[in-house]
This record gives sequence, C-alpha cells and structure tokens, in this order.
Amino acid sequence: MTFTKTTEQPSKYQHLEKMSVKDVIYNMNQEDQTVPLAVAKALPQIENLINVIVAKMKLGGRLFYIGAGTSGRLGIVDASECPPTFGVAFDLVIAIIAGGDTAIRKAVENAEDNTTQAWLDLQLHNISEKDVVVGIAASGTTPYVISGLEACNKRNIITGSISCNLGSPISQTAKFPIDVVVGPEFVTGSSRMKAGTAQKLVLNMITTTTMIQLGKVKGNKMVDMQLSNSKLVDRGVKMIMDEIEVPYEKASELLKEFGSVRKAVDYYSVNQH
Repeated sequence: MTFTKTTEQPSKYQHLEKMSVKDVIYNMNQEDQTVPLAVAKALPQIENLINVIVAKMKLGGRLFYIGAGTSGRLGIVDASECPPTFGVAFDLVIAIIAGGDTAIRKAVENAEDNTTQAWLDLQLHNISEKDVVVGIAASGTTPYVISGLEACNKRNIITGSISCNLGSPISQTAKFPIDVVVGPEFVTGSSRMKAGTAQKLVLNMITTTTMIQLGKVKGNKMVDMQLSNSKLVDRGVKMIMDEIEVPYEKASELLKEFGSVRKAVDYYSVNQH
C-alpha cells in the first residue's frame, strides 16, 4: 500500500494572513465539518477495536494509550475523564505520553523519536497479554508509538492505532488500525486541527462505548459517576428522581446515604414496598 501523508499536503487556502477574521473562521469551520464524515468512514474499524477492548476488560484487562505531542495529550484527556464519568478505577484506562508528564504542557526534545522508551514506559504498569495498547499518531509515523506497538506485538499484546493518514506505518503495525483520513489541514501540517478533532471523536467513541458495554451507563445516564462537586451532586439527585420518581429531598437523602446514583436506585427499587 502506498503511503501518502495527506495531513501535510498544502492547504487549498492560501495567504491566510490576508484574510479577515470572518473569512478565517468561516473557512476553518468549513474544513471542520468534513471531520465527522471522515470518522464515519472508519466506523467498522472503530467497532472492531472496541469489541476487542470490551472482551479484554471483561477478563480483567486494561486499555493503554501511547502517543506524543497533541496525540499523547488527547489520550491523557480521554483516560483522565473515565474515572469521574464512569466511576472506574484510575488505572483501568491509562495514557502514556512520550517525554512523561512534562510533555503534557511543554514539548520534550526528541521524545517522540525514541524507539525504546515506549516499551519501558508500558512496563512500569506491568503490562500483560490481558491488556490492549492503542497508539495515537496523527501522521502515523511517530517512532515512539510505532516501536511501542511493535514491542507489544512481539509479546502477544493486542494493539490498535488511530491515525489520520491512510496506510501509514502505525496502521501497518497495529493489529486493529483506525484510519480517519481528514486530508490537508487548514494551516498546512498543523495536525492539532482536523486530525486532533478526529482523534478526539474516536477516543470519545472508544471509551464511552466500552463503558456502556461494561454496564457503566443506565439508560443514558452516568449512574456510576464520581460526585466530586455540587454540580455533579445535583445532577445525581435529578437522575435518582428520574429513575424512581421521588421528590428532590428524598432523592438527595438517598444519594447522601448510599454515595452513588446506582446504589441509591437499586436499594430503593428493592425496598420501596
């Protein structure tokens, strides 16, 4: 398969510095509207990867993301939001970024070019055949990520990938690749734009669908979410009201007593008579 890095091909928009603010944001928005369509074409690949992740998690496995730069940061955002949203352990979905935590805010020189560090980083978490590792790389060429997936493949650890270039090296390495071909960026080569948006949409799908399949959502509600602030407590009370049709005060009492929407609803449903 011929590999063409379309995300770095010249943008059709030239002389951006001569555009008005109105024209810049209009044209950028026009480009952004193509991203969900690109994701739609990759739905069969996304489904295949999710099915594997769900199967492994049901057997006690975990999901790992590895990435560099923007891709690594997007993985961290997705992983860090799983515990408060779905009430799962902080180490069920783990994101690793090239260069370590420093790279979350600042670029770490040459980190993405290291071809041995990813496997070392994964070993710190006692990675095993029970787990799934997904490499995230918009270009599909990041050495840190590719080498990490190669190391996993050698050890029978299931691998997936999210890239925005068709037939990229990372897609050829991963057992379950996802190719979301967004085309040239509005600012040529700036993969934090359409490619970043596409990766975020795919990550949302992966973890949300996985958690639904694992029973972490009831109806369409986050019944296992962590009640970490007053807004979420209020949301939890209203969820209980919707589920068992009790007044706000009663729902608030149940939530305070049981500490979670699910436990409160389950208790009341069994004992209401």
